[in-house]
Amino acid sequence: MKTAYLIKPGKIEIFEKEVPSPQNGEVLLRIKAALTCGTDLKAYLRGHPLIPMPGPFGHEFSGIVEEVGQGVDGFKKGDAVMLVHTAPCGQCNYCKRGLFNLCEILKNDMMLGAFSEFIVVKERVVKLNMFYKPEEISFEEAAFLEPLSCVVHGVKALSPKRGDKILIIGTGPVGLLFLQVLKIMDVDVAVLGRNRHKLELAKALGAQEAYNSYENPIKFTDGFGFDSVVECTGQKEIWLKSIDYLRKGGVCLLFGGLKAGTEVCYDACRLHYDEITLKGAFHYTPEDVKESADLIKSGKLKLKELISEKFSLSEISKAFEKLSRGEGIKYLIEI
Repeated sequence: MKTAYLIKPGKIEIFEKEVPSPQNGEVLLRIKAALTCGTDLKAYLRGHPLIPMPGPFGHEFSGIVEEVGQGVDGFKKGDAVMLVHTAPCGQCNYCKRGLFNLCEILKNDMMLGAFSEFIVVKERVVKLNMFYKPEEISFEEAAFLEPLSCVVHGVKALSPKRGDKILIIGTGPVGLLFLQVLKIMDVDVAVLGRNRHKLELAKALGAQEAYNSYENPIKFTDGFGFDSVVECTGQKEIWLKSIDYLRKGGVCLLFGGLKAGTEVCYDACRLHYDEITLKGAFHYTPEDVKESADLIKSGKLKLKELISEKFSLSEISKAFEKLSRGEGIKYLIEI
């Protein structure tokens, strides 16, 4: 089979590998669609602790079951499926507390290699986080399950109320997914970003207002301040600026991750006397994944609009070259 390896930052090569065989409880998946994401881009640009190099990468995908291992119930050869690349162990201290997204094994046990013709799906994922894909949902839409699950988990951390005014900072794929999920919840959403074309897309996807980085979005709230802010850029300076847009008692969701060791410093007076809440959000739980699968199946989200262009596996470097120049939102790698 053909598989893309990230050799080092800026260098991707296509290798021929033996097709792996599924073990007990596993399935072999023929990948039909894989999507680029911000984590992949970070690895391509400078490396990433969760993506070893050289090695296979890519983790947003969907496909067709090619072979099932012994003990697999509920799936058979030929089934079209949607899935994510991790599942919790259910045994560690975090899982016992219901904090499945913080499971102790997640970071060291991720399925990487979506930019390949085949991938073995681990037993835990088969049992917890793999679902049938209905015919009316395309493989490229189904491949959004992983990032959407992360967004759904983040939205739960916000606990938005109908009529809340929320600011999303960042117009990448995550910001645009947050926008769509929040709009379904009857929330008033403004978006702040730098790219004119992406701001126009945000408006087309339902944002009441889309501001460029030179404007003050607080005017959307008549100067009162936003009930919540969602930071989706993963930039230190934006993390620090985010609380400036909040009303007293507001919540800032710091969704875009920063490099380990990065330190940020906030005005203690603002946090204390204005009762500002800072929240992080990482990964997803099986419940988030199931809800996201149902959301994709509902057809309420415009997912194809987030795919800027399609490339074959042999052209994958072109997709990442474009992303590294800030072009496009997500690219579909057709296998």
